Amino acid sequence: MNQAERRIWLIKELMAKDDYYRNYDIPSDENGQKDFLRALMNVREPKDISDEFLQIQDEYLSVENESVGFVSVDELEPIDSTGQLYIWQGDITRLKVDAIVNAANSQMCGCFQPLHSCIDNIIHSKSGIQLRLKCADIMRKQGHEEPTGKAKITPAYNLPCEYVIHTVGPIVQGPLTKKHEELLSSCYKSCLDIAAENGVKSIAFCCISTGVFMFPNQRAAEIAVKTVKNWLSATGSEMKVVFNVFKDMDLDIYSSLLG
Repeated sequence: MNQAERRIWLIKELMAKDDYYRNYDIPSDENGQKDFLRALMNVREPKDISDEFLQIQDEYLSVENESVGFVSVDELEPIDSTGQLYIWQGDITRLKVDAIVNAANSQMCGCFQPLHSCIDNIIHSKSGIQLRLKCADIMRKQGHEEPTGKAKITPAYNLPCEYVIHTVGPIVQGPLTKKHEELLSSCYKSCLDIAAENGVKSIAFCCISTGVFMFPNQRAAEIAVKTVKNWLSATGSEMKVVFNVFKDMDLDIYSSLLG
Protein backbone atom coordinates (compact mmCIF):
# COMPACT_ATOMS: atom_id res chain seq x y z
CA MET A 1 0.00 0.00 0.00
CA ASN A 2 1.05 3.58 -0.58
CA GLN A 3 0.23 6.29 1.95
CA ALA A 4 -3.09 7.26 0.35
CA GLU A 5 -4.20 3.62 0.22
CA ARG A 6 -3.27 3.11 3.87
CA ARG A 7 -5.27 6.19 4.85
CA ILE A 8 -8.42 5.06 3.04
CA TRP A 9 -8.07 1.53 4.42
CA LEU A 10 -7.79 2.83 7.99
CA ILE A 11 -10.76 5.17 7.52
CA LYS A 12 -12.97 2.38 6.19
CA GLU A 13 -11.99 0.04 9.02
CA LEU A 14 -12.84 2.62 11.67
CA MET A 15 -16.08 3.65 9.95
CA ALA A 16 -17.24 0.04 9.77
CA LYS A 17 -17.04 -0.25 13.57
CA ASP A 18 -18.73 3.09 14.34
CA ASP A 19 -22.52 3.32 14.07
CA TYR A 20 -22.45 7.14 14.01
CA TYR A 21 -19.85 7.55 11.26
CA ARG A 22 -20.65 4.41 9.29
CA ASN A 23 -22.62 6.21 6.57
CA TYR A 24 -20.47 9.32 6.28
CA ASP A 25 -18.95 10.20 2.93
CA ILE A 26 -15.18 9.97 2.88
CA PRO A 27 -13.69 13.36 1.86
CA SER A 28 -12.16 13.38 -1.60
CA ASP A 29 -9.18 15.62 -0.77
CA GLU A 30 -6.04 14.56 1.10
CA ASN A 31 -6.31 17.05 3.98
CA GLY A 32 -9.98 16.23 4.47
CA GLN A 33 -9.14 12.53 4.65
CA LYS A 34 -6.36 13.17 7.15
CA ASP A 35 -8.69 15.16 9.40
CA PHE A 36 -11.42 12.54 9.08
CA LEU A 37 -9.02 9.74 10.03
CA ARG A 38 -7.79 11.70 13.03
CA ALA A 39 -11.38 12.42 14.10
CA LEU A 40 -12.26 8.73 13.88
CA MET A 41 -9.23 7.88 16.01
CA ASN A 42 -10.18 10.60 18.51
CA VAL A 43 -13.68 9.26 19.13
CA ARG A 44 -12.79 5.54 19.18
CA GLU A 45 -13.35 3.90 22.55
CA PRO A 46 -10.47 1.84 23.99
CA LYS A 47 -11.42 -1.62 22.77
CA ASP A 48 -9.68 -4.50 21.03
CA ILE A 49 -8.44 -3.98 17.50
CA SER A 50 -6.78 -6.28 14.98
CA ASP A 51 -3.03 -6.69 14.57
CA GLU A 52 -3.51 -5.92 10.88
CA PHE A 53 -5.02 -2.53 11.71
CA LEU A 54 -2.18 -1.68 14.08
CA GLN A 55 0.44 -2.68 11.54
CA ILE A 56 -1.06 -0.52 8.79
CA GLN A 57 -1.71 2.34 11.23
CA ASP A 58 1.92 2.22 12.39
CA GLU A 59 3.19 2.26 8.80
CA TYR A 60 0.94 5.23 8.07
CA LEU A 61 1.82 7.23 11.20
CA SER A 62 5.52 6.54 10.76
CA VAL A 63 5.48 8.22 7.36
CA GLU A 64 3.24 11.09 8.53
CA ASN A 65 5.30 11.84 11.62
CA GLU A 66 8.62 11.67 9.80
CA SER A 67 7.33 14.04 7.11
CA VAL A 68 7.29 16.99 9.53
CA GLY A 69 10.82 16.27 10.74
CA PHE A 70 12.17 15.40 14.18
CA VAL A 71 14.26 17.62 16.45
CA SER A 72 16.78 15.89 18.70
CA VAL A 73 17.70 17.30 22.09
CA ASP A 74 21.31 16.96 20.93
CA GLU A 75 20.62 19.67 18.32
CA LEU A 76 19.48 22.18 20.94
CA GLU A 77 21.62 24.69 22.80
CA PRO A 78 21.26 24.76 26.59
CA ILE A 79 20.09 28.06 28.00
CA ASP A 80 21.71 27.87 31.43
CA SER A 81 25.22 27.38 32.83
CA THR A 82 24.57 23.78 33.93
CA GLY A 83 23.97 22.68 30.34
CA GLN A 84 20.83 20.81 31.40
CA LEU A 85 18.01 23.26 30.71
CA TYR A 86 16.62 24.05 27.27
CA ILE A 87 13.79 26.01 25.65
CA TRP A 88 12.25 24.87 22.39
CA GLN A 89 9.24 26.34 20.60
CA GLY A 90 7.12 24.05 18.47
CA ASP A 91 5.10 20.85 18.36
CA ILE A 92 6.25 18.65 21.25
CA THR A 93 5.53 15.49 19.23
CA ARG A 94 8.50 16.36 16.99
CA LEU A 95 11.00 16.23 19.84
CA LYS A 96 13.41 13.30 19.90
CA VAL A 97 13.95 13.06 23.65
CA ASP A 98 13.57 10.10 25.98
CA ALA A 99 10.19 11.31 27.26
CA ILE A 100 7.63 14.01 26.58
CA VAL A 101 5.02 15.16 29.09
CA ASN A 102 1.33 15.11 28.24
CA ALA A 103 -1.12 17.41 30.02
CA ALA A 104 -3.87 14.84 30.52
CA ASN A 105 -7.32 14.88 32.07
CA SER A 106 -8.30 12.80 35.09
CA GLN A 107 -9.75 9.99 32.94
CA MET A 108 -6.25 9.60 31.41
CA CYS A 109 -7.47 8.12 28.13
CA GLY A 110 -6.87 11.04 25.81
CA CYS A 111 -9.15 13.70 24.36
CA PHE A 112 -12.29 12.32 22.68
CA GLN A 113 -13.27 15.62 21.02
CA PRO A 114 -12.67 15.30 17.26
CA LEU A 115 -9.73 17.39 16.03
CA HIS A 116 -9.40 19.29 19.30
CA SER A 117 -6.21 21.34 19.43
CA CYS A 118 -5.19 20.34 22.97
CA ILE A 119 -1.86 18.61 23.50
CA ASP A 120 -3.61 15.48 24.81
CA ASN A 121 -5.46 15.08 21.51
CA ILE A 122 -2.38 15.74 19.38
CA ILE A 123 -0.15 13.31 21.28
CA HIS A 124 -2.72 10.51 21.09
CA SER A 125 -3.41 11.20 17.40
CA LYS A 126 0.26 10.96 16.44
CA SER A 127 1.12 8.12 18.79
CA GLY A 128 -1.68 5.83 17.63
CA ILE A 129 -4.58 3.87 19.03
CA GLN A 130 -2.25 1.78 21.20
CA LEU A 131 -1.69 4.74 23.51
CA ARG A 132 -5.36 4.98 24.47
CA LEU A 133 -5.51 1.20 24.93
CA LYS A 134 -2.48 1.31 27.26
CA CYS A 135 -3.85 4.23 29.25
CA ALA A 136 -7.24 2.54 29.60
CA ASP A 137 -5.57 -0.62 30.88
CA ILE A 138 -3.65 1.40 33.48
CA MET A 139 -6.83 3.13 34.61
CA ARG A 140 -8.81 -0.11 34.83
CA LYS A 141 -6.16 -1.56 37.11
CA GLN A 142 -6.01 1.64 39.18
CA GLY A 143 -9.78 1.66 39.63
CA HIS A 144 -10.21 5.41 40.04
CA GLU A 145 -9.49 8.67 38.26
CA GLU A 146 -5.95 9.99 38.21
CA PRO A 147 -5.30 12.44 41.07
CA THR A 148 -4.12 15.92 40.22
CA GLY A 149 -0.36 16.31 40.57
CA LYS A 150 0.56 12.66 39.98
CA ALA A 151 2.01 11.01 36.86
CA LYS A 152 1.88 7.81 34.81
CA ILE A 153 4.31 6.62 32.15
CA THR A 154 3.56 4.74 28.93
CA PRO A 155 5.41 3.80 25.75
CA ALA A 156 5.27 6.48 23.04
CA TYR A 157 4.52 4.03 20.20
CA ASN A 158 4.79 5.98 16.91
CA LEU A 159 6.32 9.15 18.35
CA PRO A 160 10.08 9.81 18.12
CA CYS A 161 10.43 9.75 21.90
CA GLU A 162 10.51 6.55 23.94
CA TYR A 163 7.96 7.42 26.61
CA VAL A 164 4.97 9.66 27.24
CA ILE A 165 4.52 10.79 30.83
CA HIS A 166 0.93 11.79 31.59
CA THR A 167 0.09 14.20 34.38
CA VAL A 168 -3.13 15.94 35.43
CA GLY A 169 -2.62 19.59 36.21
CA PRO A 170 -4.80 21.74 38.47
CA ILE A 171 -7.82 23.50 37.00
CA VAL A 172 -7.99 27.16 38.02
CA GLN A 173 -11.56 28.42 38.35
CA GLY A 174 -11.55 31.73 40.12
CA PRO A 175 -8.55 33.18 41.98
CA LEU A 176 -5.22 31.34 41.94
CA THR A 177 -4.59 29.66 45.29
CA LYS A 178 -1.62 28.19 47.13
CA LYS A 179 -3.15 24.76 46.61
CA HIS A 180 -3.17 25.28 42.83
CA GLU A 181 0.51 26.19 42.98
CA GLU A 182 1.41 23.18 45.12
CA LEU A 183 -0.43 20.82 42.78
CA LEU A 184 1.29 22.24 39.71
CA SER A 185 4.67 21.86 41.37
CA SER A 186 3.72 18.28 42.21
CA CYS A 187 3.03 17.61 38.51
CA TYR A 188 6.60 18.55 37.59
CA LYS A 189 8.15 16.64 40.49
CA SER A 190 6.03 13.54 39.85
CA CYS A 191 7.04 13.54 36.17
CA LEU A 192 10.71 13.90 37.03
CA ASP A 193 10.49 11.15 39.66
CA ILE A 194 8.85 8.63 37.34
CA ALA A 195 11.22 9.60 34.53
CA ALA A 196 14.24 8.91 36.75
CA GLU A 197 12.75 5.57 37.85
CA ASN A 198 12.59 4.55 34.18
CA GLY A 199 16.09 5.62 33.21
CA VAL A 200 15.04 8.73 31.27
CA LYS A 201 17.99 10.96 30.40
CA SER A 202 16.07 13.74 28.67
CA ILE A 203 12.51 15.01 29.14
CA ALA A 204 10.39 17.70 27.50
CA PHE A 205 7.70 19.50 29.50
CA CYS A 206 4.73 21.23 27.94
CA CYS A 207 3.24 24.25 29.73
CA ILE A 208 1.08 22.19 32.08
CA SER A 209 -2.36 23.62 33.00
CA THR A 210 -1.93 26.89 31.09
CA GLY A 211 -4.40 26.07 28.32
CA VAL A 212 -8.02 25.16 29.00
CA PHE A 213 -7.08 24.56 32.68
CA MET A 214 -6.52 28.35 32.94
CA PHE A 215 -3.39 28.50 35.12
CA PRO A 216 -1.78 31.95 34.65
CA ASN A 217 1.17 31.53 32.27
CA GLN A 218 3.73 33.65 34.12
CA ARG A 219 3.17 31.99 37.48
CA ALA A 220 3.03 28.52 35.90
CA ALA A 221 6.43 29.08 34.30
CA GLU A 222 7.92 30.36 37.55
CA ILE A 223 6.73 27.24 39.35
CA ALA A 224 7.96 24.97 36.55
CA VAL A 225 11.45 26.44 36.50
CA LYS A 226 11.80 26.53 40.28
CA THR A 227 10.54 22.96 40.74
CA VAL A 228 12.79 21.56 38.02
CA LYS A 229 15.87 23.39 39.31
CA ASN A 230 15.21 22.31 42.89
CA TRP A 231 14.70 18.68 41.81
CA LEU A 232 17.90 18.61 39.76
CA SER A 233 19.83 20.13 42.65
CA ALA A 234 18.34 17.82 45.29
CA THR A 235 18.82 14.62 43.29
CA GLY A 236 22.10 15.45 41.57
CA SER A 237 20.50 14.17 38.35
CA GLU A 238 22.15 14.89 35.00
CA MET A 239 18.79 14.69 33.19
CA LYS A 240 18.32 17.18 30.37
CA VAL A 241 15.07 19.16 30.66
CA VAL A 242 13.42 20.90 27.72
CA PHE A 243 10.74 23.50 28.42
CA ASN A 244 8.58 23.15 25.32
CA VAL A 245 6.52 26.21 24.47
CA PHE A 246 4.08 26.84 21.65
CA LYS A 247 2.95 30.42 22.14
CA ASP A 248 5.26 33.41 21.69
CA MET A 249 4.11 34.65 25.09
CA ASP A 250 5.42 31.52 26.80
CA LEU A 251 8.69 31.72 24.86
CA ASP A 252 9.19 35.25 26.18
CA ILE A 253 8.35 34.21 29.73
CA TYR A 254 10.70 31.22 29.84
CA SER A 255 13.46 33.12 28.07
CA SER A 256 13.21 35.85 30.70
CA LEU A 257 13.27 33.35 33.56
CA LEU A 258 16.17 31.33 32.22
CA GLY A 259 18.07 33.78 30.04
